[in-house]
Amino acid sequence: MEGNYRYFNTHYNVLDRLPSTKEASRLFRSKLKTIFLAAAITFMAISLIVYPQEALNASIRGLKMWWEIVFPSLLPFFIVSELLIGFGVVKFIGVILEPLMRPIFKVPGVGGFVLAMGWSSGNPAGAKFSARLRQEGQLSQIEAERLVSFTNSSNPLFIFGAVSVGFFHNPKLGMLLALAHYLGNIAVGVIMRFYGKETPDERKGNRLNIRAAFSALHQTRIKDNRPIGKLLGDAVQSSFQTLLMVGGFIILFSVINQLLYHLHITAALAKIVEVLFSFLSFPDSLSIPFISGLFEITLGSKLTSEVQDATLLQQAILTSFILGFGGFSVQAQVGSILAQTDIRFKPFFIARIMQGIFAGIFTVIFWNPVYIKLNGHEQSSHGLPVLGNGEPSQGIYQRLVETGPLITIISLCFYVLFLYLQIKNQNMKKS
Repeated sequence: MEGNYRYFNTHYNVLDRLPSTKEASRLFRSKLKTIFLAAAITFMAISLIVYPQEALNASIRGLKMWWEIVFPSLLPFFIVSELLIGFGVVKFIGVILEPLMRPIFKVPGVGGFVLAMGWSSGNPAGAKFSARLRQEGQLSQIEAERLVSFTNSSNPLFIFGAVSVGFFHNPKLGMLLALAHYLGNIAVGVIMRFYGKETPDERKGNRLNIRAAFSALHQTRIKDNRPIGKLLGDAVQSSFQTLLMVGGFIILFSVINQLLYHLHITAALAKIVEVLFSFLSFPDSLSIPFISGLFEITLGSKLTSEVQDATLLQQAILTSFILGFGGFSVQAQVGSILAQTDIRFKPFFIARIMQGIFAGIFTVIFWNPVYIKLNGHEQSSHGLPVLGNGEPSQGIYQRLVETGPLITIISLCFYVLFLYLQIKNQNMKKS
């Protein structure tokens, strides 16, 4: 009798098998997510069939932006940064910058390297280098989430060359947009220092120690015992894989943005935004550029510059928000990179909203002391903003557009050759 009870209790006790309320809720949300994703991708596939020409044009536009601007401008930064990490230079910089980065942002000194590379090379460099340092163990999870939240930004060449000169035909506006953009980054970094729990490393004081910096550089190089050829090959391969992924996201979101416009979904969402814009005394015509900018910053900035019934200040505020938010295209790129680590995406997304708001506020604050003052000086009224060697940023941007495709094609050819030789060597070793 007791044996029969045990058999029944083991195989037929339904009450033990019933999921808890929490588990049932989780399963229900999971099923809803599955249904939503399946419906969304099916809807997109049908839209591609209905609007094939529009999708093709959008795809070509995204591909053109990738191979003219994104690939040639980011590739050198990615390769050199991987080498700097491998040779221990980043660790050296981290020890030097520890007394600066730790008190202000509560991240290790290596965050200074990520910040500089993220600002100079643009999206999604900050996420790539943060993830790389997390994989190296130079950042904790919380520190990496803090760091990635304020080191992703548009590079100066894009802000000055593409947005201010290319779209607005107003070179002096670039100074205002850049100032608001990077100050917004810093403001987000200061706020994110309060994110997460404090670690013992954050409590202790750190002083500048040159000897410790050189020791860290040497130890890092010794620990990474890969030959120089292997290190260079890994740097090239990692950089190309990241840039190919970035190109795919740029093309995908360019198509999505175009399909949403032709399906009148953008216009429907714009009606909701018009309520907020009416409260801010913004014209309704800025609502569609705003929705487009939420998906892709280039198109959103371009459409904003073309609105005729908005003041330049209103256009600048909206453009600053779009540049700070980054667009879902950039966020998807960052999410894909962070997925390779334990760095969570949610803090980054919240930080994008904060930076967009901060950038808009800084645009208002510096409108009179920066933009109006620049317009007041006669000698700068017709000048282009210059970069390091005195060359106008528009000239550099235009030259990059003209030579970018050639650089991309040559680089891809070398990458294919590199992969072929690598596979050939592996097959020879196996045989």
